[in-house]
Amino acid sequence: MATKVEKTGSGSAVRLIGILLMLAGLIMVVAGATTWFTVQSQLADERITVSADAEWFAGEKIDGPLTAYSEAQIIEKHALKASGGKTYAELDKEDPVRATVMTGSFLRASLFTSVVSFGIAAMAAGLGLVIGLIGYALFLVARRLAVDPAPTA
Repeated sequence: MATKVEKTGSGSAVRLIGILLMLAGLIMVVAGATTWFTVQSQLADERITVSADAEWFAGEKIDGPLTAYSEAQIIEKHALKASGGKTYAELDKEDPVRATVMTGSFLRASLFTSVVSFGIAAMAAGLGLVIGLIGYALFLVARRLAVDPAPTA
């Protein structure tokens, strides 16, 4: 009899862990989706389009990770062309092109920050889904333990 109570107790613990994991997974999915759509909205509000000479997504509105990355790449190309192939760090402090290259570097960093934000948001949502599914599986295991406790020896 004591063994049966112990098994029921472990089933309750597994059920509680399953519920907590499902809740944590749901929170992560919501947080990831919220972050994704916030970054997307903020980028779209800037009304930036990918430069016409970009290799990918030319002329498209920048509102996602791929368009932001594409624009960052073309900004680098333009900055290197303006500086004769030199980066900001390689330019002389008195070079008048240095300010243009610096602005390009700042713009690229901002766009790459949004790309990273999209990635983290997707990772959070994906991990939330996996954690929620693990929680659901544990919840089902707990139900099975409650219905079919193992025979005592």
